Amino acid sequence: MNKDFDFIIRVYGICIHKNRVLVADEYWFNTLMTKFPGGGLEYGEGTIDCLKRECMEELGQQAQVLSHFYTTDFFQSTRFLPGKKQLISIYYLISLENPEQLKTSERKYDFPVKKEGALSLRWIPLDELTEEELTLPIDRKVGGMLRKRWEENKKAGL
Repeated sequence: MNKDFDFIIRVYGICIHKNRVLVADEYWFNTLMTKFPGGGLEYGEGTIDCLKRECMEELGQQAQVLSHFYTTDFFQSTRFLPGKKQLISIYYLISLENPEQLKTSERKYDFPVKKEGALSLRWIPLDELTEEELTLPIDRKVGGMLRKRWEENKKAGL
């Protein structure tokens, strides 16, 4: 067993507003990706502090964490360092102080140039959310869970 094995912990926010979920279209490592807003845990930071920092950086707004939604429960190697780091992702349901004031687009990858760190935000109606809409494997699982919960709540009249 490799005693130098490292984990990467990422923390994401699931913001639902007016029956839509917020996603971030980003460009990193020469790759276009659609994911939930959030990012990497820094040393000395708690998961909720990380998410609040990431929301300020990516969304320009304070986030309030409502509840835990999901933590990775299967092995996932990191996409960009395969075989070297194990990825643990933690998802929280969040609310934002002014979701209507977010600069969002109707278009996927709506940024002027594909440059490292490019970001645009979009709302996806929960009725249209599919796992395939999301790029990363754990996000896809969470997207499927979110859609299933949405369908169950609709059926129950909630």
